[in-house]
Amino acid sequence: MPYFNRMSTLTVTAKGQVTLRKDVLEHLGVGPGDKIDVTKLPDGRIEVRAASTGDISSLFGMLARKGRPPLSIDEMNEITKQGWSGKVDRKK
Repeated sequence: MPYFNRMSTLTVTAKGQVTLRKDVLEHLGVGPGDKIDVTKLPDGRIEVRAASTGDISSLFGMLARKGRPPLSIDEMNEITKQGWSGKVDRKK
């Protein structure tokens, strides 16, 4: 999939807040409850990226599938490979 540098224009609310579009959040790989890091750059720009928790406990249960049998090691390895490649469907 080619990378497109498409600019988004956001509106600042009276409280000084902005809302990131769904496609931007998906690009970052974040969802409800996830955190985002923002770095202020010297030229007035910002860099936005998904925050790394660095906490191993945040991984516990991430592959659990309610009402379905546990994943095999091969299935876990495949999911991990897809995650590193950015091809994970977060809805499953």
